[in-house]
Amino acid sequence: MKLVTFAHNGETSVGLYTGNAIYSLNTINPALPKDMATFLKDWENNAKAAHGIEHEIAEGKHASVAVAYNPASLLATVPNPTSCRDGYAFRQHVAAARRNRGVPMIPEFDMYPIFYFTNHQAIQGPGDIFCMPDHFEKLDFELEAAVVIGKKGRNIKAAEADNYIAGYMIMNDISARRLQMEEMLLNLGPAKGKDFSTVIGPWLVTPDELQPYRIPAKPGHAGANYNLRMTCTVNGVQVSQGNMGDMDWTFAEIIERCAYGVDIHPGDVIGSGTVGTGCFLELNGTGKLNDPGYKEQWLQDGDEVVLTIDGLGTLRNTIRKENSNFSILALKKQML
Repeated sequence: MKLVTFAHNGETSVGLYTGNAIYSLNTINPALPKDMATFLKDWENNAKAAHGIEHEIAEGKHASVAVAYNPASLLATVPNPTSCRDGYAFRQHVAAARRNRGVPMIPEFDMYPIFYFTNHQAIQGPGDIFCMPDHFEKLDFELEAAVVIGKKGRNIKAAEADNYIAGYMIMNDISARRLQMEEMLLNLGPAKGKDFSTVIGPWLVTPDELQPYRIPAKPGHAGANYNLRMTCTVNGVQVSQGNMGDMDWTFAEIIERCAYGVDIHPGDVIGSGTVGTGCFLELNGTGKLNDPGYKEQWLQDGDEVVLTIDGLGTLRNTIRKENSNFSILALKKQML
């Protein structure tokens, strides 16, 4: 089942995407919530009802409420998540990024999964992404997957954590690298380099749809893993390719750490972290390591960024420049 948040006739609703059409679940069953946050609070019952509607649609019912699929109508799948964390699950990305900086692989990566909190009020969906001038100082995409939590839990073991996942999405953790690298010199962050936009969508895919892609977790790890090809194109040119099956830390293991001593809630979004080759920071570093004359590439005003993951769909965004000359980089105090 694929669920969306979409706009139609001036209203925003939770919809079921199937057969290249979207069906408003609240229109079919008024007992179902119109917003995704409320829908997720009673995920088990609401998802069961939505699955029933999906079967009815397959039988030819509810055709009168079908809305032809229009990508422009899609909003962020979970427009107002209760929180947004981003993990660090792909060893290839971490190792390459550290190698490119001339530092050894950090052994702690293999000991436990980590994550950071990002701005859950800056979640966006398909469409335009407006960025300030300082963001264009090494503006980057990050090719990731994400999960949405479907029920409250605390101190959850990895062996049970997959049961807390309502579904999966694509995530693009847009990053302003100059801001990120400057502030992380102070060993705190990332913050301003990350807090202006995190993109999720195009829909929430329930775990049952991904069962044909399921593969074992890597040795020594627990939880579901999926053989899903991941790609990114910029202006139609493929710049990144990876696979969700390369996650060294599974979502179950990341959830186990997230929920240690704290509650996780329906509507929490948790990203995988960047797949290997899944950002310009890594690609540029590798390119310059192999060729000192390598020309760096960063996102520019007007660029179309398209992320695709097998089974999860395609997430399209266009980078736009805000009409502003305000710069926080210009506010830096000069050293004496």
